[in-house]
Amino acid sequence: MEYEKAHEVWINSHMKRRSGERKGRLERGHQHGEELFVRYVWWPVVGSFAQLHPEYEVADWRGRSYFADFAWITGDLRLIIEIKGYGPHVRDMDRKRYCHELNRDTFLQAMGYRIISFAYDDVADRPELCITLLRMVMSRYHSIGESDGLASRDEREAMRLAYQMAQPLRPKDIETHLCLGHRTAVRLLQELCTKGYLTPIHSGNGVRVTKYGLGGKPMGEMIW
Repeated sequence: MEYEKAHEVWINSHMKRRSGERKGRLERGHQHGEELFVRYVWWPVVGSFAQLHPEYEVADWRGRSYFADFAWITGDLRLIIEIKGYGPHVRDMDRKRYCHELNRDTFLQAMGYRIISFAYDDVADRPELCITLLRMVMSRYHSIGESDGLASRDEREAMRLAYQMAQPLRPKDIETHLCLGHRTAVRLLQELCTKGYLTPIHSGNGVRVTKYGLGGKPMGEMIW
């Protein structure tokens, strides 16, 4: 499903299940920064809105309702994602609001949530950085399954390493991580390119492949 249609179905499905303030917050809250995030960061990484909840209501340490920008809830993992603009979260924040925000984040961590925040400016102007960071975070909580098209343990471990690293893979990285010979490591990387999980990066003269970056297959097509 293309992004526009998937986004429409996702928002409408949450609107139909909500009422009162929970519905109102979704109508008022899913605005420019949040839409930029799901379009240019979440969708390229995951390729699905399954188990992602916009304007997610939780209680803070005082028992008061708080609406997080997003919550991704799958299995035992509860991940809260916030998009924070400089104005409301830094420039216009007084000491009391600053204390409340820190107390709330600490309380939610104690309640079993994991919290990550992205600056609005990065989401708007540097989405590739946010993509890299989101991939690194999510790779800590996923295990690649047998039915995802990855035929061997080495392929699965290579992809796990690819998501954990903040830079393209080199054959040397695979050799060290999996204790493989150079030729075997190169063959493994080439096979992952053939399957669409990685893409080759050529050297400056365009002749030799020296590194391998993440391919176009989103995480949502794997069994994480």
